[in-house]
Amino acid sequence: MKTIKLASMPTIKRLPAYLHVVETAARDGREYISGTVIAEELELEPIQVRKDLATTGIIGKPRLGFPVAELIEAINAFLDWCNVHNAIVVGAGHLGSALTGYEEFRRRGLNIVAAIDAESHKVGSTVNGVPVFAPEELAETVKTFEITLAVLTVPSPSAQSVANQLVDCGIKAIWNFTNVKVKVPEDVIVQKEDLTSGYAMLSVKMRAQKLSS
Repeated sequence: MKTIKLASMPTIKRLPAYLHVVETAARDGREYISGTVIAEELELEPIQVRKDLATTGIIGKPRLGFPVAELIEAINAFLDWCNVHNAIVVGAGHLGSALTGYEEFRRRGLNIVAAIDAESHKVGSTVNGVPVFAPEELAETVKTFEITLAVLTVPSPSAQSVANQLVDCGIKAIWNFTNVKVKVPEDVIVQKEDLTSGYAMLSVKMRAQKLSS
């Protein structure tokens, strides 16, 4: 199997913010944008921005900067956001329901087409236009909707068993929003999303602000 070298995780996490700035520039009718302008908008160092953007293969022009249309295309291609990934949300509670209604996902190629929930009164209904199915319908739903990615938002005690079921259904990518580190085969990708980490950063910054005032 061919091994593809990825950019660093911090670089990948910054690219969506760059894309947002560049798309705003496109809506304003700008043909070029400099790394310095992007850096100032996001309070970063220009050299960091240029280094990050270089991972996408884009090349800026002296005294002009990066061509906006080409930069948008390069970032989207690097993030694979120009391709559609059909996804299923497993656990249609408050978080799962909120994720199904997040329009930015669809704009970026994440197409949530179905949801699974163990609560019988939710089965047969829709959440933000997404149909909800019973757990026993998981395998058939994955096959019918040609799903390649699962968003895991079940209660933590159920996380590993549900992850096992997803693997058995042929799912190769899991976006894990539980606080459990699920164990999967080596050929399955898991991205763990810890929502408390963002709050921890905010909380510490707020404390630091109070101490300095």
